[in-house]
Amino acid sequence: MKYDVIVVGGGTAGCAAAYTAGMLGLKTLLIEKNIHLGGTITSALVVPAMKSGEHQINTDFYKTLISELHAMKGQATYQKNPGWFNPELTKIALDRLMERAKVDVFFDTHIRDVIIDNKLIKGILISKEMLSVYNDKIENRNKDLLVYIEAKYVIDATGNCEIGKLCGCEFLEEKNENQPVSLRFMMGGVNVPLFASWLKDYDKDRDVTTVEDIDGFIHLSTAYTWDKGTKWALAPLFEDAVSKGILKDHDRNYFQIFTVAGMPSTIAFNCPRIIDYTETLDVANMSKALQLGRKCIYRLAEFCRIYFPGFENAYISNIADMLGIRVSRRIKGKYIYTIDDVKNGKIFKNPVVVSNYPVDVHSDKKDSSTLFKVKDYQLPLESLMSADIDNLFVAGRCISADFMSQGALRVQASCFSMGEGISKYIANLSA
Repeated sequence: MKYDVIVVGGGTAGCAAAYTAGMLGLKTLLIEKNIHLGGTITSALVVPAMKSGEHQINTDFYKTLISELHAMKGQATYQKNPGWFNPELTKIALDRLMERAKVDVFFDTHIRDVIIDNKLIKGILISKEMLSVYNDKIENRNKDLLVYIEAKYVIDATGNCEIGKLCGCEFLEEKNENQPVSLRFMMGGVNVPLFASWLKDYDKDRDVTTVEDIDGFIHLSTAYTWDKGTKWALAPLFEDAVSKGILKDHDRNYFQIFTVAGMPSTIAFNCPRIIDYTETLDVANMSKALQLGRKCIYRLAEFCRIYFPGFENAYISNIADMLGIRVSRRIKGKYIYTIDDVKNGKIFKNPVVVSNYPVDVHSDKKDSSTLFKVKDYQLPLESLMSADIDNLFVAGRCISADFMSQGALRVQASCFSMGEGISKYIANLSA
């Protein structure tokens, strides 16, 4: 098999890259380790896609996805942000878009090796068998179980830069440059009108709590953290729950909830934020994070049933299939983007992202998280190019950026732009 572009990783950046490449006439293969596309949106339940300014570029794919989901009643525009998506319908919408762009998609696929010659990826080896029946010993005895696929260009959108790792690329991460992970969940069976009415009266701070009726559908959001920088209306409820043993103290370090497009009796949770385990590249560490996260979810659900009117008959309806990881492996690219570039709004010859999303770095300690607003900044294409492999690009959280600047660029809107921008560049090279 031969392709112009192989995209590895079918999350936000990978889907944007694959769809754009396909629509521009490039023969494209998208390889995904799970059984559906969407990554953080679908598997990790990370909604909404955060708004990132009025001057974004490379937004064709994002706008197409919004339109597709809107037609499926799986999208809403709330607080002037059109990125409120239904995670389940997003799986279907992305399948439709890849079919429309004539992108080949391999699900449940394991990459075994990368063939490199003279600083170029010539192709990749994948397992012929699905992951569910994959066996190392059988494969080692029978090379017929491996499939070789040639590619002119490879885009690593795996999040952890797994292709870059197989290629032996240099990375930028350093010890103690971590952020807590989250394990999101949803509760169904919520009497949303009752809860919305109570919430709107209980918290008058419209910078924290909002409730809107949009075409007969109630949308709401609210938040609380244990940080003292904001006077949180929900604080007394959490403090009472901790004093009574309903919650543990660390359960309340970060709490955010909101409605979901097309799910009128469901509330989504951007929590728990797991502060005890932050080494995202360590299997044992992240396994413990998952176990702790599910314990926290059970306690938070019970807290909501006790303290929130409208949650009396609510139940846990969905727990994310993957952790929400904010930072992990970062490749060394042809340009290393820095926090000074963000703060100074540095202009580049080949920008792929324009954003004003704030520098957002979570901490595992009280009153230590970073969130400061900035003006428009640009990310250059060179930060998405491997410094070691000439036809390898990266998109998503694994870009060539220092720790603090990556905290501004890791959000979905910017990842959409990264993937789209890379494929437009490749299409121009191939013309």
